[in-house]
Amino acid sequence: MKTIDLNCDLGELPEQVADGTQEMLMQYISSVNIACGGHAGSPDMMRETMEQASRHGVSVGAHPGYEDLANFGRIELQLAPEAIAGMVHRQILALDEIASKCGVTILHVKAHGALYNQAARNRDIARAIAKGVQRWRTDVFLVGLAGSVMLEEFRAFGFPVSAEAFADRRYEPDGSLRSRKFEDALLRSPKEAAEQALRIVKEGKVLASDGSSLSLDAQSICIHGDTPGAVKIAAGVHHSLRESGIAIQAPDK
Repeated sequence: MKTIDLNCDLGELPEQVADGTQEMLMQYISSVNIACGGHAGSPDMMRETMEQASRHGVSVGAHPGYEDLANFGRIELQLAPEAIAGMVHRQILALDEIASKCGVTILHVKAHGALYNQAARNRDIARAIAKGVQRWRTDVFLVGLAGSVMLEEFRAFGFPVSAEAFADRRYEPDGSLRSRKFEDALLRSPKEAAEQALRIVKEGKVLASDGSSLSLDAQSICIHGDTPGAVKIAAGVHHSLRESGIAIQAPDK
């Protein structure tokens, strides 16, 4: 039986915690990437998100990003590699301190937003992320864009990796994610997102913005928690995969 991890970036929006959206998402995913206070999040949100993950048997990961709350970590910053490594390390430690109090073990790390996108094409930034994680632990999965140089650099540091694809994002012909400045960057239809996820898992392919077909080898598929209609998208992807005989399971299980 084929297996795939379904991951979601959470612990970012207080209103999603308050209105139950975040907990509803938990029932459809196998791993969660928790904001560490850089681009979003707070100690209370980290704790609540971990407690929700524990209730639903969801694997917990750290989601460090640029320390830029005003722009949600989605603006590219030009920081020195050492500054990036220190930033990543600092944010993971903040999450890990709360995880210890909750009796939760952090099992993976996935960079957020602009930091992630830069690392996908810039080896120096990818190495800086790996160095930041390495100062903490070396026995965790590092999640990165399928087919990108960041995975090569993570492996070079000795980390196990999880190659990631996206159910709710459109791709460019070169395999990068379509910029959010374009109206069609997000797949907002649950049906369309489910079809893309199923194509990735069953065929190892995804359709690019120009209609061309890209080959992808992914072990994890992301659904963004802040995408409009995220719960319906997550449910659609989850049920489509399960109905096709595909098991949903975190890479560390």
